[in-house]
Amino acid sequence: MVSNSLASFLLVLFVSSSLIFTEAQRPALVRGLSWSFYQSSCPQLESIIRKRLEKQIKDDVGQAAGLLRLHFHDCFVQGCDSSVLLDGSAGGPSEQTAIPNLTLRKKSFKIIDDLRKRIQAECGQVVSCSDITAIAARDSVVLTGGPNYDVPLGRKDGLNFATEQATIDNLVAPFANTTVVLDRLRAKGLDATDAVALSGAHTIGISHCTSFTDRLYPNQDSTMDKTFANNLKRSCPTADSNNTVNMDIRSPNVFDNKYYVDLMNRQGLFTSDQDLYTDRRTRGIVTSFAVNQSLFYEKFVIGMIKMGQLNVLTGGQGEIRNRCDRKNKNKKVDIATVVEELEETFSALF
Repeated sequence: MVSNSLASFLLVLFVSSSLIFTEAQRPALVRGLSWSFYQSSCPQLESIIRKRLEKQIKDDVGQAAGLLRLHFHDCFVQGCDSSVLLDGSAGGPSEQTAIPNLTLRKKSFKIIDDLRKRIQAECGQVVSCSDITAIAARDSVVLTGGPNYDVPLGRKDGLNFATEQATIDNLVAPFANTTVVLDRLRAKGLDATDAVALSGAHTIGISHCTSFTDRLYPNQDSTMDKTFANNLKRSCPTADSNNTVNMDIRSPNVFDNKYYVDLMNRQGLFTSDQDLYTDRRTRGIVTSFAVNQSLFYEKFVIGMIKMGQLNVLTGGQGEIRNRCDRKNKNKKVDIATVVEELEETFSALF
């Protein structure tokens, strides 16, 4: 029998080794980003975001998936520059009107700007909306049971929209096969393991029926479990049904590895999900994550850190927006704008 002191020592050694291993595997930072960027200018940044999201996600756990998806849709199109947050007032059409972004949760945009107000009330206009979005995505993972990890910071906010075609060309559609998934991510410096790990974000959240009913009607996809398909047909009785279903049937509100168990049981919702198990190039990765949640967490974190550094603006590039949905004004601010911003600041404090 191992003594208590020895057991404690072994536990400490194991934890320490794990931390060293994680540090060794952590992707390199791109120039201009830092693990402690706001240590002096806004040291309470992450606690402000975590505290607020604890309440938001407790009240509505679905917002976690919404915030995580917002970060994905920002980074894959034009880089992590928060251009997806800009509304049409910035000289549209906004990225939000592009077909792949129509189902982004409206509440997610409001949450990000609410966080921006609270941070500016404490620290001033020093934190970019891009960084707020990246931290919110991380906290959404943590607050639904997933891994905690450090987020590289120092991004600036973009000045321009991506076009609708660029949005379509850079995001992975639900009907995409594995070849398309791998090609899209390879173009961004992400490998097959990153692709499968990042797809694991579908372990939380919901989907509209129209994103997958092509697998049900007029003929059922042969790679889909029949019982699973029949249950989906009850929720989505027609191809154009506007209902929603859970992405992960086993633990839809918990960030775990059950998504991969779904795939092994032919219960993946999208073609882009299920084909990861059907395709021999990625089947082994899916299986490894299904049987080893810690491995999935490790690879997911690596993928998120790499994705979160795609084409970032730093230093003198871009700007730090005063409002996440609008570019900063170049002309002298009028008194009405000053009053509006003061009202926002006071509302964030109370």
